[in-house]
Amino acid sequence: MDLPVDEWKSYVLQKWSLLPKSTQVTVCTAETLSDIFLHSSSLLQPEDEMFLKRLSSGYLVGKDPGAPLFYREQGNKKFQEKDYMGATVLYTKGVSHSRPNTEDISLCYANRSAALFRLGQYETCLQDITRAQMHGYPERLQLKMMLRKAECLVTLGKRQEASQFISDLESHFTDRQTLAASQFQILQSTLCRLKRKVQEKENPTETFPAALTTGFEDMNLREENEQISCASSSVTLCTDPLKGRSLIATKDILPGELLVREEAFVSVLNPGEMPPRRNGLESKWDTRVTNGDLYCHRCLKHTLATVPCGGCSYAKYCSQECMQQAWDLYHSAECPLGGLLLTLGVFCHVALRATLLARCEDVGNVTRKLCGEISNRDICLPKSKNLVQTLSHDLGRESEKNGETVEPPVSGCDVNGRYESNYNAVLHLLPHTRNHSPEHKFLCALSVAALCRQLEAASLQTLTTSLKSSQPEAAVVPAMCQESHIWGPAMLRHMLQLQCNAQAITIIQQTGSKENIITDSRQVRLATGLFPVVSLLNHSCSPNTSVSFVSTVATVRASQPIGEGQEILHCYGPHESRMGVAERQQKLRSQYFFDCDCLACQNGKRRAAAGPRWEAFRCHRCGELMQGDDVLSCGRASCTESASRDHLVSRLQDLQQRVGKAQKLLRNGKLTERAIQLLLGCQHDAESFLSAEHSLVGEIEDALAQAYAALGDWQKSAAHLRKSLRVVEVRHGPSSVEMGHELFKLAQIFFNGFAIPEALNTIQKAEKVLLVHYGRGNDEIQELQKMKSCLLDLPPVPEGPAV
Repeated sequence: MDLPVDEWKSYVLQKWSLLPKSTQVTVCTAETLSDIFLHSSSLLQPEDEMFLKRLSSGYLVGKDPGAPLFYREQGNKKFQEKDYMGATVLYTKGVSHSRPNTEDISLCYANRSAALFRLGQYETCLQDITRAQMHGYPERLQLKMMLRKAECLVTLGKRQEASQFISDLESHFTDRQTLAASQFQILQSTLCRLKRKVQEKENPTETFPAALTTGFEDMNLREENEQISCASSSVTLCTDPLKGRSLIATKDILPGELLVREEAFVSVLNPGEMPPRRNGLESKWDTRVTNGDLYCHRCLKHTLATVPCGGCSYAKYCSQECMQQAWDLYHSAECPLGGLLLTLGVFCHVALRATLLARCEDVGNVTRKLCGEISNRDICLPKSKNLVQTLSHDLGRESEKNGETVEPPVSGCDVNGRYESNYNAVLHLLPHTRNHSPEHKFLCALSVAALCRQLEAASLQTLTTSLKSSQPEAAVVPAMCQESHIWGPAMLRHMLQLQCNAQAITIIQQTGSKENIITDSRQVRLATGLFPVVSLLNHSCSPNTSVSFVSTVATVRASQPIGEGQEILHCYGPHESRMGVAERQQKLRSQYFFDCDCLACQNGKRRAAAGPRWEAFRCHRCGELMQGDDVLSCGRASCTESASRDHLVSRLQDLQQRVGKAQKLLRNGKLTERAIQLLLGCQHDAESFLSAEHSLVGEIEDALAQAYAALGDWQKSAAHLRKSLRVVEVRHGPSSVEMGHELFKLAQIFFNGFAIPEALNTIQKAEKVLLVHYGRGNDEIQELQKMKSCLLDLPPVPEGPAV
């Protein structure tokens, strides 16, 4: 959730409506962010803070002593059902609620190591065994875990380490003679078996495939730009009185060329489904899997074995090192405020973290810039004014060189004209203060004011605790808490900036059941970040770039040929392949405050009468596309058929429900034949009133392909997926990332059906498309390479019917 929870939004909006008109006018007409923040802060009453505190207390983010046992028992049930992934996540939840150096945390780590072992995650299993021992795993339970460690070492091919450990293990338990006869027998037989395996093991198992290394190498820029950090030398930074800043190609650029590789200045993991705790034990501890259970809260790396913060149950990390870095940079301030930050939303959290990270730069210099920026009257620059004029106010002191004032050429650049991915660049992203509604500005300002109050209270408590305990490492009092009149408006600025400048950090997530032979995937939002260089890209509804992410790194690649002098364009969300022109323009106007006049919008206005083909209805008599508004008429002049739009929409909704029912049967995995019959009926009905390129037609064909693949009928599966591919190509284009994912699925079908020529041809097409968007680090590309290697190694087979 980007903005605060609905209860707080409603409360603040009601408070705004009850304010005297003169007070509303004072806030509305304030010319600086400082004034908006100070006026709003003065209106924050103790009863407002108490209401917010009650909302925040609904989130279980502290260490609950009863939770580890609950999650361990739930994990044990999953383990017995052989759902080792589910067990791993539940043990992780138990770990996150356990206090350090307790039996609870050691037992959760040990149990998680057992689940990881069953999942074949041997290195991670070893790490959890070490963690269990570090936190005081009971001596009485050591044997089983030590044997698991020995199994991991042997399986990983660590022969010398395994031999030594087995020898030490044998001596340890034999000397102590504390084992029962049955346990001693298990120990002896297991050690004998492992010794034999050590002797048989010749080569160590590769922990990380070589393909991963080449993938990350492919993400590096060949030649970095001297003017713009994190950008290729193929682009340059320009400014225009009407369009503002932009990136322009300095040479002809080919599809797939890497143009920007930027680490997020700040990123915050989206909490996902985290409803507040309600009354009753059933809902007290949530067993659902969220992104927070599977991804590091600092670097966003996927991991099955997170390490929790020692002070809260919410923040989890991929390693002890990541946890310590997060603590030093920002989490020491955020830790006591977990429930409040979840209540106030991701944008407020990003705004806080951005200011905390600013402390890592020259604090004095940053504070001086803030004083200038938040007092600047030109908060939202008129389009006719040159951007350079704004910068001289807040950077004037450091712009003096040899007694002369040197003005940076573009907003956000340093005195040498270089644009860095740093806090200075973040600070100069436009907040569009004048465009936001008074109610929205009041909501953001009051939320930031409440956060500042809690930061001050938490810092005072930390300082008091530190003085009492004489622990200097606990005495971290952020400078921002002592200067809230500066940092508060800075956070407000960032919160307002995020509506237009936040970047959704996305991942490709596999969907459907694990039993599905054909992989399906969708793009999901993992986190929200600020990327100053990526923010330089202007919008087009038909962009010439593709943006993807690996952890907190954004990569921008050319998705089509870009000529020298052309602008590098990115899509802010409303894309011509997903929305009609009117819907796109309304969304861009309401969220980003501009009227889009890109080529796709210009062309779309001329085609608006018929609507996009993937949403079009067809004449049931002649098959021509229907046109019109409330009443649709056949597009063929000689045909007189017409139909009510409401009637056709009603038929479409009914068909969508039937398709959804069939898809549910497919997910069940036991009623495939029944699902096929339903889908074939849907296919027949769709042909009578939907265009051949309608998105629902593609959905039906894709589901039929999945169903026949589940039955092992590769020929029919491929035939239906080819029809789905045609729909995808019409809607998204032959070089789109969506087309790449569909080609990957078709390659899987040919591979499983042993249609070698078709498989190799489709693999080549899929690689060509996906490489443009992702480079070589993509999971699907690596899987395609494995399939290709396997097929090329197969002996020739007699010719037969093609799939």
